[in-house]
Amino acid sequence: MRSRWTILAALFVARAAIAFQFQSVAAVAPQLSQSLGASLADIGILIGLYFAPGAVLALPGGAIGRRYGDKVTVLAGLLMMLAGELLMTTSTSWSVQIVGRLTAGIGGVLLNVLMTKMVADWFAGREVATAMAIFINSWPAGIAVALMLLPEVGATLGLHAVNLAVAGVILIGLGLIALVYRAPDATIAVEGERYSLTADTICAVIAAGLIWCLYNIGFAMVFSFGPSMLVEHGWPSAAAGSTISIVLWLAALSVPFGGFLADRTKRGEAILVTGCIAFALLTFLLSRSGTVLPIVIALGILCGLPAGAIMSLPARVLDQKMRPVGMGLFYTIFYAGMLAGPAIGGKLSKSFRSASAALDFGAVALLACPIVLWLFRHIVVSRHRTAVLPIPDEKRDMECLLRENDRLQARHD
Repeated sequence: MRSRWTILAALFVARAAIAFQFQSVAAVAPQLSQSLGASLADIGILIGLYFAPGAVLALPGGAIGRRYGDKVTVLAGLLMMLAGELLMTTSTSWSVQIVGRLTAGIGGVLLNVLMTKMVADWFAGREVATAMAIFINSWPAGIAVALMLLPEVGATLGLHAVNLAVAGVILIGLGLIALVYRAPDATIAVEGERYSLTADTICAVIAAGLIWCLYNIGFAMVFSFGPSMLVEHGWPSAAAGSTISIVLWLAALSVPFGGFLADRTKRGEAILVTGCIAFALLTFLLSRSGTVLPIVIALGILCGLPAGAIMSLPARVLDQKMRPVGMGLFYTIFYAGMLAGPAIGGKLSKSFRSASAALDFGAVALLACPIVLWLFRHIVVSRHRTAVLPIPDEKRDMECLLRENDRLQARHD
């Protein structure tokens, strides 16, 4: 009988395949730009297009999985990722690249939304925090592997080999989900209950989603445009990708450590603010310092610390009944921002004729996180004050009379 940890391993590999495919464009950006005759702004658009379907599909994604089954929907998503990658292999036409990227992105959205639920189904009440931390780390791990392998594959065997390598990783994830994953014997479902999000809750979830979006934009600018920035400074493409991948490998350690630290100290907001500011300052320095390796190592150690604290924010305002809709809204904000972020980074790089402009943009996004956190906290505090408003005097007097009447009736009986 397969254990929940085996199930988690299969889900980890499948989600890492999403990250590997997402990063495949940025990892070989200089070669791809030359092959397609595209500017850095165009490459930024192509990177961001992977997230475009999420702005539309994140909300209904859970309903799609509930209708057709989580496993079937995830397998269909992996097949769409595979189809999109193979389509990009067939032609260097810009329109074909866009269609292929969007097709793959649709599959990636379905996986990203549903697999979070699948992890929760298996670990609810049992090491769920640890499982989620491991699951989140599949993203930096997939990106790090792409940065290490794909530039070398592209330089040695060409761009078609890059596409085929991505397709191979997707096939591994497809096989593992098909052979290993099964639904837990008992799942908790809330059915037949009507519920709605209040205006305060919606605003709080939007603020939380915006923080997660801004944090990931800062992250994405480092691994999407960092290799191009180093190439501009004279680094070989393979060495640039491998060096930036250090950030992702160290993030795989700092993400769970940051979550553990937030839980133990109960100072999640302080860790979020401190981590984002430190991350931003190091990102500014990366393109302005000759000592790249120490900065890259420091980035990896610090960049993952805020992640756990950020992902805990929606739970502060969403109960179990509201969580599916609330998390759909949370991911909608995330995907919409991640569609725009790389495109803006690419546009700035083109305007300033340097990929370092994209890194500076990412640093500014990170510095905005504490500001949005202040707004989130203000909304939550206002929401709690509204929830504990005193009962009006007239109503309180009536309740006292009713309680007294009940007491006298009980004595009489």
